[in-house]
Amino acid sequence: MTDNKLLGVDEVAEAIGVSRSYAYRVIRKLNNELQESGHYVVPGKVNKAFLIEKFFGIPERQAGEEQEN
Repeated sequence: MTDNKLLGVDEVAEAIGVSRSYAYRVIRKLNNELQESGHYVVPGKVNKAFLIEKFFGIPERQAGEEQEN
């Protein structure tokens, strides 16, 4: 993955190991959740830290630290 804060469909599909069509569904679901909590979203993109937290249950910063060890 790149260092961008927003991920597109191809990056989401690669990160969680799913097809592009499923990645679009994931992006829509996560963006709906963010919007409901008052955040701004970009259609077709999702916040990287939010995706990592939701799918892997750990904050992004901790995920990077675990990969280094």
